Amino acid sequence: MRIGMRSEPSSSSDHRRSADRRLFRIGFALFLVSLVWTGSIQANPVTTENVTARLVAERMEVAPGDRLDLALVFEIRPGWHTYWRNPGDSGDPPRVHWTLPEGVEAGPLRWPRPEVIPVGPLANYGYSGRAVHLIALSVPAQWPIGEPVHIRADVDWLVCEEECIPESGRFDLTLPTGAALGPGPIDPLQADVFAAARAGLPDGRIEGAVLGVAGAGLGLLVPADGLSDKIDGAWFFAGEWGLIEHAAEQPWRLVDGQLRIDLSPGALSDQASPEGLLVIADARGEVRSYEVAAVRGPLPDGIARDRPIGLPLAFAFALLGGLILNLMPCVFPILAMKALSLINGLSGQGPEAARERVLHGLAYTAGVLLFFAGLAVLLLALRAGGSAVGWGFQLQYPPFVVFMAYVFFVIGLSLAGAVTIGSRLMSLGGARTGSGTAGAFGTGALAALVAAPCTAPFMGAALGYAVTLSWPLALAIMLTLGFGLALPFLALSLLPRLARLLPKAGAWMETLKQALAFPMFAAAAWLVWVLSVQTGSAGVALVLGGLVLLAFGLWLGERTRGLHSARRRWGLAATSVALVAALYLGVATDRLAVPTLSEGESSASGLASVPYSPERLAAARDERRPVFVNMTAAWCITCLVNERVALSTSELARTFADSGVLYLKGDWTNRDPAITAYLADHGRNGVPLYVFYPPDGDPQVLPQILTEDMVLRALRASAPGSSGRDG
Repeated sequence: MRIGMRSEPSSSSDHRRSADRRLFRIGFALFLVSLVWTGSIQANPVTTENVTARLVAERMEVAPGDRLDLALVFEIRPGWHTYWRNPGDSGDPPRVHWTLPEGVEAGPLRWPRPEVIPVGPLANYGYSGRAVHLIALSVPAQWPIGEPVHIRADVDWLVCEEECIPESGRFDLTLPTGAALGPGPIDPLQADVFAAARAGLPDGRIEGAVLGVAGAGLGLLVPADGLSDKIDGAWFFAGEWGLIEHAAEQPWRLVDGQLRIDLSPGALSDQASPEGLLVIADARGEVRSYEVAAVRGPLPDGIARDRPIGLPLAFAFALLGGLILNLMPCVFPILAMKALSLINGLSGQGPEAARERVLHGLAYTAGVLLFFAGLAVLLLALRAGGSAVGWGFQLQYPPFVVFMAYVFFVIGLSLAGAVTIGSRLMSLGGARTGSGTAGAFGTGALAALVAAPCTAPFMGAALGYAVTLSWPLALAIMLTLGFGLALPFLALSLLPRLARLLPKAGAWMETLKQALAFPMFAAAAWLVWVLSVQTGSAGVALVLGGLVLLAFGLWLGERTRGLHSARRRWGLAATSVALVAALYLGVATDRLAVPTLSEGESSASGLASVPYSPERLAAARDERRPVFVNMTAAWCITCLVNERVALSTSELARTFADSGVLYLKGDWTNRDPAITAYLADHGRNGVPLYVFYPPDGDPQVLPQILTEDMVLRALRASAPGSSGRDG
């Protein structure tokens, strides 16, 4: 061959070179595919009965000095789940132990937003379906080009359904290295996995959040700047166990440009780190999450407005509130019934009469205190378990309302002489004159049962403060309330001079006894109305049917009482069936749907109300609109009297309309965590609660015994040009 001589290629040579190029491309493509499927870019998968786990790389190769993301992927069996970094009330998060070449570093697992997984009364934080954890891998700049990076990961994880199974796997991954010409090509088979994983990661970190004590719980205040304009849902996942109760509800609202979330404190609420993950859903259905590192401190003014009243004042208010409870309309029927036994059995003279009088008073007091102690322990236990409950919660349970209606109805029938029920049952209620210490004890318990939901002046502040204290102190304050209720009758029993002031027994007592049946019937009718608010007309139909069965059963028992043994047994059996059927109808009310409140409900005077919600209150405050908040319940007689006396006048309706006042009405007849949280914010544990928000300035808490003049003065004091004094 001559130098410089150029020869023309033959046609066969062109075909040969073209075929060689095609074979090279095919071979290179097969090489890349083999990298994916032989484990060079994806580690060996580990498959168990419940999980398929794999470790994959995002890119086809890595360059010296570069970093790339790995993904630890768990494909989870339906119905099973793995765990977040704080697993919640039980569980364990995945853990990775790395074996890496010198200079190669792996970052921590990155956690996508979890979900709440209810487990009975508890809750866990974790993942179902698929969980993908990203890990950043860094290769030193001195790494030789062309030398693969061999890494090993030993992973332990826990997967649970009703049972929990610890599992583990070893993953070996080999990453090819190339020239430092920028990031390597993305593996198309894994692109969707990494995109979905990044979409689930937090969108950023929020600074300036505050975690502080709010009533009986905690309040998390988060700056709303940068969050969605229309928040439709919010949830805080605590970063450490013990900060909050994971299963408890988390009422939220926007307050002055900040997101407020009410939390139930956990076992280590004062020790655990106040950090976690805030998950926000907007009205469009988009979900975002943000890391939150809160600082502990008092909540700003306007969020925790009411300062604790202090222990001595709490005891004084509880005692005074218990005394005033004796004057409440809800307690009057029981006290009127008790007056018969006072007159009949406690006005005698001599040592035996004095001894009987003392025992009677002590037994009555014991009945009151024992009931208040049991109710207080149950309330504190439910709140410690994360339930949003408050004082009077028992009447938020429809079957209990039905049971109380039955009790008043039966006592009324007995007092009226329609039926004669056993002495033991009547002694339990104290309706039978001369019923002794058993009757006194039963009357005390029944008086406490009816009085508990009624909030007397000062009592709300005392109870709201009590639930923030340790159990012994909280129980002592609630027992002081009960002692105040029992004190007037106890004083009559222990002081002979007071007992001598009572009228003497006579024939007039039978007439009085029959007349006292009608307050019993009135109390039963009131409870049926309460049930109508809770369950609608279907609940009323059930309780009325139960009352008919109850009356029929008692009448049948009365008619067969004097018959011979066989007919009497049949009558007793029929009576028992009727009573059981009545109880069944009462229990069935718990399954009925709660009626929804109507928008713009108004009283006879035209004072229109809007159902309370934190969002409505926040929106009105942002508009600088005056707001009047009424927290009430159908079973609270004090609330109903206040609404009739103070909030149903035409003058008040005109003033509200002229001033543009938004009237928000919170109905606590059925359980409502948002209302419970609002009460706690103001240091209260029961209704009624009245709060007026002027257009500017701090809100004003009005007295629990309300008059029209009090409301009008509050409105006039906030009017433009007002000096703050009522002329």
